[in-house]
Amino acid sequence: MNQIVISNQPASLKEWQQVLIPGATIILSDLSKEAILRGRTYLDEKLSSHNEPIYGINTGFGALYNTRIEAKDLQKLQENLVRSHACGMGEPVPEEVIKLMMYLKIRGLSYGNSGVQLSTVQRLVDMFNEGIWPVVYQQGSLGASGDLAPLAHLSLPLLGEGEVFWNRKRVSSAEVLRKLGWSPINLQSKEGLALLNGTQFMSAYGAWICMQAIHLWEWATFIGSVSLDAFDGRTEPFYPSLHTIRPHNGQIIAADRMRKYLSGSSIAAQAKKHVQDPYSFRCIPQVHGASWDAIQYALKVFEIECNSVTDNPTLFPDEDLILSGGNFHGQPLALALDFLSIALHELGSISERRIYQLINGNRELPAFLTPFPGINSGFMIAQYSAASMVSQNKTLCMPASADTIDSSRGQEDHVSMGANAATKAYRITKNLYQILSIELMTAIQALDFRKPLVSSDSIEKLRTEFRKVVPFIEQDTLMYPLFEKSVEFLEQHQPSEYA
Repeated sequence: MNQIVISNQPASLKEWQQVLIPGATIILSDLSKEAILRGRTYLDEKLSSHNEPIYGINTGFGALYNTRIEAKDLQKLQENLVRSHACGMGEPVPEEVIKLMMYLKIRGLSYGNSGVQLSTVQRLVDMFNEGIWPVVYQQGSLGASGDLAPLAHLSLPLLGEGEVFWNRKRVSSAEVLRKLGWSPINLQSKEGLALLNGTQFMSAYGAWICMQAIHLWEWATFIGSVSLDAFDGRTEPFYPSLHTIRPHNGQIIAADRMRKYLSGSSIAAQAKKHVQDPYSFRCIPQVHGASWDAIQYALKVFEIECNSVTDNPTLFPDEDLILSGGNFHGQPLALALDFLSIALHELGSISERRIYQLINGNRELPAFLTPFPGINSGFMIAQYSAASMVSQNKTLCMPASADTIDSSRGQEDHVSMGANAATKAYRITKNLYQILSIELMTAIQALDFRKPLVSSDSIEKLRTEFRKVVPFIEQDTLMYPLFEKSVEFLEQHQPSEYA
């Protein structure tokens, strides 16, 4: 049973992965419950004993921060906030990201600095455990004041409003609550703001992309090794001594992987007619290594963020403080997401160049990797597809974090645009799966032309398994179903299975 306990212990990549396992459930630890209750009790006592305005608790929001709200209207204020901010547009957020959003919102509220009711957090837990995924839209957040619109859609089902995906159907939240016998949550002071403030949209995308980025980097480096051997490339560029004199961590790791994957290859060991290989082969440690270091930086940023409190204002019961600040501002995430986009794009860019080299009729390989060129086009247009996605990724690498648009009558006058950085990085990640799937198909096809020479044990094991789902292409055939099978292969397998 995959049960995730929400506590005050830091969570990292391993726990994010658990969240995405089908059937995963969440429980609140006693420590978390106590912290939530303590925060709510403190807020109730503060409101009953003090009359001063506290932003978002007994005032309006954004540019309406000076508008005082009467005690009798505080519940209506919070419900109106959720309804009015549910302004999302575009395509629904993918289910895997919604799961992470819900998990991260529960974590953020569990520290007791948000002043929410325990019943509110428990309802989010119950929704997660029942597989009730709110319909959230990809567009609408500026990445400051939190991810307001997306988190409003995430929160609507607490009120019995909006829509959810449940049992693989898109249905109204009211219908699901009725079938489960649940009553809508009556939001108390500050709760709507606590639910909507926060960076969980950006953070969920970032966590998912970091997980995929590590997986894709592993594959890109393994596939690059296959391509190098299929191209009859040289292994001297991966010797340890070359990298100890320029000791970037990612570069050292990438060169080490290349040596491991190619160890024992009879193709690599044979005498070479050429003195050097093109950069897309020779510089794999330098390019892949730089992307690895960027991924590790982004991972650190998101690990910090996923263990943080990012709503506003923030309660500190032990210090008798309620502070209005800016922890909802997504600038750290926006920069990291833009960096991730560039790092992942570069893995796809150099991959496409290797595809081009393999189909180009060089190194005793047939043009377009077909035994019968002319009547057959072979892998000609496969490279076009990869080039198209690489070009799109270049466009998507335009940094969202460099932009800001004034909002809320100038009160929110600098925003991160981290949400746009997140959705762009997601598309780049999806494109990279497809680019690498084409390189894998191309590299294995080229490797087959090297027979009877064999590659390393790792690469030969990969070739054997891959050929169970994608055959050698002797005559022209429909390629797109094979691309899909290749993508599924990358998604479902780990390079460590073959090392």
